[in-house]
Amino acid sequence: MTMAALVLFLGVSAGFLVWQQMAQLQVAAPISEPQVLEVSQGTPFIHIVRAMEDRGWVERGEWLRLYTRFNPELGALQAGYYEFKPGMSPVDMLTMMAAGKSKRWPIRFLEGWTFAQMRQELARHEQLQQTLPGLSNEEVMQALGMDEDMHPEGWFFPDTYNYRAGQSDMSILRQAFNTMNRTLANEWEARMEGLPYETPYEALIMASIVERETGAPHERGEVAGVFVRRLDKGMRLQTDPTVIYGMGERYQGRITRSDLQEHTPWNTYRISGLPPTPIAMPGQGAIHAALNPEDGDTFYFVARGDGTHQFSRTLAEHNRAVREFQLQRRSDYRSSPAPVTGPDPQSSEEEVAEEEPTAPISDDREAQDND
Repeated sequence: MTMAALVLFLGVSAGFLVWQQMAQLQVAAPISEPQVLEVSQGTPFIHIVRAMEDRGWVERGEWLRLYTRFNPELGALQAGYYEFKPGMSPVDMLTMMAAGKSKRWPIRFLEGWTFAQMRQELARHEQLQQTLPGLSNEEVMQALGMDEDMHPEGWFFPDTYNYRAGQSDMSILRQAFNTMNRTLANEWEARMEGLPYETPYEALIMASIVERETGAPHERGEVAGVFVRRLDKGMRLQTDPTVIYGMGERYQGRITRSDLQEHTPWNTYRISGLPPTPIAMPGQGAIHAALNPEDGDTFYFVARGDGTHQFSRTLAEHNRAVREFQLQRRSDYRSSPAPVTGPDPQSSEEEVAEEEPTAPISDDREAQDND
């Protein structure tokens, strides 16, 4: 073999070896389950390659470094947490990190939660940048660009939000706040005529009460109809969730007659009309129901014990229903619907405290006249 032929042979062999190694980088890495790699700000590329090599995702890191010489756009990796799944190749991993497609974590706020519960859930997520601890509710609203006198309750839309590690808790609040404003504005624009609300905020207050009164979606419109008719007739709403909200941390799963008689801004057994603020975060279904209540002639309802309610037209009918469903409650009584089996693994668990029944008043008008 001549020298020229030998050089050509060696060149072809080397080229074939390089091609073979480059092709191997596009073969699925030996990953059997999702793996997370953190790329800190300013981490040298060679350190990331070594980490991939140490984990067995690439056999020889120098080939990966050589690959980026031919594809320089894959050498500029962005900071973040990256989740690599089975079937991904080393090149796929570089492409993901270069594009900044870092892992997202879900955070879920449940319909009917209070703002305090929302703050607790935000604090539970370690991947979030925590800026809220130490801030009062007034300071939180100021940070969102709102008036410090604006009560935060009800202004944040319950939903599942996805975030990247290092994202601030305040950014999640802002997203939920903006979503609630859009939802409320759209529902207000399409509202039924003749409703007893002067502002969208009053509708939000009503929606929060509807949300807390029933977990059965098909009942929301009827519950809203009862409350709207009571407002139209000048009757008090007399709804236990408003009493519970006014009790604050004193509520331990039970309300008594003395609690019903206590004067708080939210006790709708003692005040006329709507309370001054929402009492929870209503979902779109409750907002829609508050702005599109069902027609009817019922003015009362009581929990049956299976998560639904018995609706009544008159106080006499209502008192009979109270005796049937609450004063002689069955052993498996529930004031809320039974939990759904097989919950979403991303959802937060919610413990529902059963509410003790309160004795029915003898006459709705008498209760108002005795203030």
